[in-house]
Amino acid sequence: MLGTAWPAAALIGAAGMAPIVLVCEHASHFIPPEYGALGLEGDALLSHAAWDIGALDVAKCLSTRLDAPLVAGQVSRLVYDCNRPLEAPDCIPARSELIDIPGNAGLSDTQKQQRFDTVHTPFHAVADQAIDRQLARSDAPFLLVTVHSFTPVYHGQRRTLDIGYLHDRNSRAAEAALKIEQELGVFQTAINEPYAARDGVTYSLAKHAESRGLDNVMIEIRNDLIDTPATAETMADHLAKTLKQVMENLTSSEAVKT
Repeated sequence: MLGTAWPAAALIGAAGMAPIVLVCEHASHFIPPEYGALGLEGDALLSHAAWDIGALDVAKCLSTRLDAPLVAGQVSRLVYDCNRPLEAPDCIPARSELIDIPGNAGLSDTQKQQRFDTVHTPFHAVADQAIDRQLARSDAPFLLVTVHSFTPVYHGQRRTLDIGYLHDRNSRAAEAALKIEQELGVFQTAINEPYAARDGVTYSLAKHAESRGLDNVMIEIRNDLIDTPATAETMADHLAKTLKQVMENLTSSEAVKT
């Protein structure tokens, strides 16, 4: 049976006490051997099509600095994109920007369901459990943070954005983060760039936070800023300071309400 020899998710920093859960859906480029590399070879297997370059390094550093658990995907998004529902046309992409994925072409509904059951379902079960645990540990305002990266060039267009803060319906954390970033003036930042909810990228936020009335934010980082362990750590140091201030703002807002 598929999925028995490899985990869909890893829980890192489970002892963390902060009312925060970090999620990195696209943390790995691992393609289980039973999928035959999906017909890919060479650079394609390590490219941004297969995973979010640098995102795991940033997320792991954030886990340490924030004392927060991290749920990290252990399977390439080319097998199944855990930030997409089964009905999304790109949950198992047959093409990713300029790269064709032969092993994803012409899949039957049964084959798609099997990928969903063996990758998506256990991944999100780990995320649910991590959130339940953190909510039970504290009555402080809670924040779900998903960590992603994006390419400097997309379909031939160069991107100048450094960091994007994305949100689904609840914009409080994203707006607080943007205000903090603008005051610091270190990076070029924006809300809902280079993607937004309309692009289908806030699935995890909606599934785990919006459904519970919890604050949330998705962080998108240009991957040439975090493509080495050292640069990823530097970015994590910056983001940790921003997120701590966001949490202070959320706490202050809750205090005013009461």
